[in-house]
Amino acid sequence: MRTSTKGKILTLMCAIGLGVASANAQTIANNAIGIRAGDNDGFGSEISYQRALGNATRLELDLGWRNTNNYDAMKFSAIHQWVYPIENRFNWFVGAGGGIGFFDNNNINNDDEVFVVASGDIGIEYNFKIPLIISLDLRPEVSFNNDYSDGLDIDTALGIRYQF
Repeated sequence: MRTSTKGKILTLMCAIGLGVASANAQTIANNAIGIRAGDNDGFGSEISYQRALGNATRLELDLGWRNTNNYDAMKFSAIHQWVYPIENRFNWFVGAGGGIGFFDNNNINNDDEVFVVASGDIGIEYNFKIPLIISLDLRPEVSFNNDYSDGLDIDTALGIRYQF
């Protein structure tokens, strides 16, 4: 994809998140912690923490790692999410944010290099009657480092978190 297309995708994701203001307000858990596991150029897992910022908005902080044949990477992400009810205990959410990470190119050297990402996020979640939430989300990320990934990547992940 060309840079202008990537910019349009991120702008659209932000506009959706900011423009969807007609949904009914709901109450979300003050805190949730767990694991977010997905695939984006190699299997990766993240320790994930969510903190409510209001009745229908939250901040998600993720610290994760990725392994591929060519790279080992660690990344910290922060995503602001808006949460909207669908039916019963189902919600959908949309968000935007970014992150910073470090990687080793296994084929060249073992020196850490830095990369930066801009992220969107859209997904669905289910709140069980016990303090457990499960989610499935799609996170388009634009990376800025030619050696790691200078372009658009799509991260699809399953999240399981304990709410408190």
